[in-house]
Amino acid sequence: MTAPLNFHPLRVQQVQREGEDALVLGFEVPAALQPVFRFEAGQHLTLRATVAGVELRRSYSICAAPGEPLRVGVRAVPGGAFSTWLHAMARPGLVLDVMPPLGRFGAALAQRPRHVLAVAGGSGITPLLAIVKATLQGDARARCTLVYSNRSAASTMFREALEDLKNRYLSRLALHLVFSREGLEAGLQGGRLDAGKISTLLRLAGPVDQAFVCGPHAMNEDVPAALQAAGVPPERIHVERFGVPQQAARNMAAAGPALAVEAARGAAAQASVHRVRIVRDGVARDIGFDAADGNILAAATRAGLELPFSCSSGVCATCRARVLEGQVGMHRNFALEPDDVAAGFVLSCQAHPLSESVLLSFDER
Repeated sequence: MTAPLNFHPLRVQQVQREGEDALVLGFEVPAALQPVFRFEAGQHLTLRATVAGVELRRSYSICAAPGEPLRVGVRAVPGGAFSTWLHAMARPGLVLDVMPPLGRFGAALAQRPRHVLAVAGGSGITPLLAIVKATLQGDARARCTLVYSNRSAASTMFREALEDLKNRYLSRLALHLVFSREGLEAGLQGGRLDAGKISTLLRLAGPVDQAFVCGPHAMNEDVPAALQAAGVPPERIHVERFGVPQQAARNMAAAGPALAVEAARGAAAQASVHRVRIVRDGVARDIGFDAADGNILAAATRAGLELPFSCSSGVCATCRARVLEGQVGMHRNFALEPDDVAAGFVLSCQAHPLSESVLLSFDER
């Protein structure tokens, strides 16, 4: 069983500007909450605030390595309600509701890989900075290759921190900065990070034990494909997404919310679902699943049960839970890896029952 996933008020201790449109928030964690907010490289925090009378939740990746002060990186998103508010209001002393660290993006580091490849685009550097630092600090024999793509030098987050890291680990960190709009001559540093560049970098870097990718939607699709084409096994490639892939978003918009409801209605009617038992913080509660809810998270919310969630789009995995009994299907999954699904984990914001009864635990994460 894990610690309860409740929000805690944390005070912002430090605000640091990064690049031309990003900031880093450092949190003050009281001694009593230190065990609750102990984190691993690659995890994220879910922040909650009320903006213009509306409760908003967003997940932001931790950019610190384990043992360092808790910090997250926040890039301003055009039209983004939460990031716009946060950039305007962030200051030392601001109190935000924060959920304990979640996520398994960096879980493969437990295998102590000797060579880690990290490919980042834009704000995707945030969790990868933590993963690279944790790898280099945790194993004197390990080395990292970090490929970081940006529009320009001005938009590059953590430029100074990366240079410091390179100077500290000269023989164990290979750092490749790629700028797509700088007008550089042909080569690794200029233009789009395509399959050709990835193939060249792999030849320079040598065999890869674990690869981590985080960036724009196209990068999250193209880079893993290029890595597999170059011989990296798919189980060694890990992708962190910050949003719904563009094609999936277009499909969702075209289909509308009726698609999820109709899928759930069909599944419920076929299986004659009567009950969903949800376990959270050691307490079990039975709820009814109404096909109109569309997913288990919505059904639980309708029943007055507070469950952890953030994006509600199948991306962040904050609502991850484990199926202990029964069968559950998912409309979409952009967050769980195949071994997670094989172990019975589902995203409750995308899950619907396929059997008469279901037992779902949020205490096994």
